[in-house]
Amino acid sequence: MITVGVYWFQHKQWSGSEFGAIFSTLGISSLFMPALTGIIADKWINVEFLYGILHILFGCTFLYLPHVQDPQTFFWVILMAMLFYMPTIALSNSIAYILLKKHKYNVIKDFPPIRVWGTIGFIAAMWMTDLTGNKALGGQFYISAIAAITLGIYSFTLPPCPPLKSKSENASLSGRLGLNAFKLFRNPKMALFFTFSMFLGGALQLTNMYGDAYLSDFGKNPIYTDSFVVRHSTIILSISQISETIFILAIPFFLRRFGIKQVMLISMLAWVLRFGLLAYADPISGLWMIILSCIVYGMAFDFFNISGSLFVETNTGANIRSSAQGLFMMMTNGFGAILGSSISGYVIEHYFTEMGGQMMWQEIWICFAAYALVIAFLFSFLFKHKHDPSALEEMKEMTG
Repeated sequence: MITVGVYWFQHKQWSGSEFGAIFSTLGISSLFMPALTGIIADKWINVEFLYGILHILFGCTFLYLPHVQDPQTFFWVILMAMLFYMPTIALSNSIAYILLKKHKYNVIKDFPPIRVWGTIGFIAAMWMTDLTGNKALGGQFYISAIAAITLGIYSFTLPPCPPLKSKSENASLSGRLGLNAFKLFRNPKMALFFTFSMFLGGALQLTNMYGDAYLSDFGKNPIYTDSFVVRHSTIILSISQISETIFILAIPFFLRRFGIKQVMLISMLAWVLRFGLLAYADPISGLWMIILSCIVYGMAFDFFNISGSLFVETNTGANIRSSAQGLFMMMTNGFGAILGSSISGYVIEHYFTEMGGQMMWQEIWICFAAYALVIAFLFSFLFKHKHDPSALEEMKEMTG
């Protein structure tokens, strides 16, 4: 996610609009693949076996990516890879929940310390790609492929997680796919929430798409060529993930003190600050802006995703709660990712790229900041939600 932009723009020198389509593959696959694989795991195949197969198929697909020589083929190959990969995010959670419950562990207490290693793995992947000199080369895909295939093989050694029969074998296909949650759009408050989730989901992808390419692009200026930021841009960006692990610990306090709406609004304003800082940063005198923008990312990302998930949890009935969480992810990682990646790619290529192909980075980040500011302004006035501290007691228990 982080370094493919450097590979695309510097190594292959392909266009920006086509790059936007690459990131839309995450959204396309998120629209239906998690639901389909969830049905398969629920009814026919052990979860750990399906998880392993999907990772191996993903890894094999990534082995082919460095050999692709045109952007159109690259899109279809990476779309196939994402069809295999995106369902594994939910399946990994399912495996953890099944095994923890099977061995009498407290899921709410014991799962977070396990899950945090996912973020640590994200950081390790960024450092490995950077330090091996592969952030702009096809070697990054080999690293990913080897990790995926190794994980897939390891998955076969996990304790069995057999199919869990549905509570209602006669449930409709729409019910099993979680489509019943779309009834929530009849509620104006929930409809507004999901709409803003989609718009903010578009913003979530922007720094993943362009952050590393932006920092690496400073290398075209002789003043910055040998700076640490240019040589190790991916390591610098990993501060964002480190920040995530810190800010997630602050969420319970902010939720109890300010409420869900205010915390989500803080997230949106944090995106404005994140983009605004990048607009005026540079690897030497403006290094503090780059670092601060990475720190702010933890607040921007965690405060929206966690508080948004909690809002869904506390405002939906038990019969559609899981489906509603799936709808929340569909709007952010699905529709939001598709719109954000596709539109940003088109806008950057047609309005913020100079004749020689140089991207107008300051104008790009200012545009992104303005987008996030408009979303925050509309959200503050249109979304009505009264803070009720008693409704968050469950959150207090969940965080220990």
